[in-house]
Amino acid sequence: MKDLITVVIPSYNGEKYIKETIESIQRQNMPTEIIVVDDISTDKTVEIAKEMGCKVIVNTSHKGQMAGKNTGIREAKGNYWLTIDQDDKLVDGALEMLYAEMQKNPDCKIVMAQLKNFCSPDTPQQAKYVNPKPFSNILTGSTLFRKEVFDTIGFFREDTITGDVIDLKDRLGKHNISIYMADFITCNRRIHDSNYGITNQPDEYKDYAKILRNRLKKLN
Repeated sequence: MKDLITVVIPSYNGEKYIKETIESIQRQNMPTEIIVVDDISTDKTVEIAKEMGCKVIVNTSHKGQMAGKNTGIREAKGNYWLTIDQDDKLVDGALEMLYAEMQKNPDCKIVMAQLKNFCSPDTPQQAKYVNPKPFSNILTGSTLFRKEVFDTIGFFREDTITGDVIDLKDRLGKHNISIYMADFITCNRRIHDSNYGITNQPDEYKDYAKILRNRLKKLN
């Protein structure tokens, strides 16, 4: 379908919050396809996703979040693509706003909006990590792609854990593809005890160092 938006959720043991994530997508007033790419969960994540009508793909081995995104791109039927973490929530009307911004400029291939943190009610002790101001430069939950972008730049690097933004921008620059920055919020990002950004912060620094080293090698 021409205007179908494929929303991909890479998942792993996400039964605690994934129902709310899926519900936030199902409330959107745009045609959507929801694909859950599961990394061999041992809880009820897959069962919940299937019961809620999502297309579910279960990996045969642990592959990580970036591989889940790539699987979602390959399987997507929509001409537009967005990913969201298993514990976050799209704001009402998010996909319509992103889609409308893209239609204003036929040459626009990527729209990146903003996110806002919220402290999960079940983990009030994590409130100290909540940034009260909207922020950007996070792909998940905020960024709508024309699927054709990946035909040009290739898939996400699966050897990175959290360095996807800097690597993506690097490759986009080589193909003169720009990101249109929107000033509205599309995603509420949940902060909790096992939040991906908190638990994987050391790996984020490693990813940035890896990407920087690769850049330097190409300059020599």
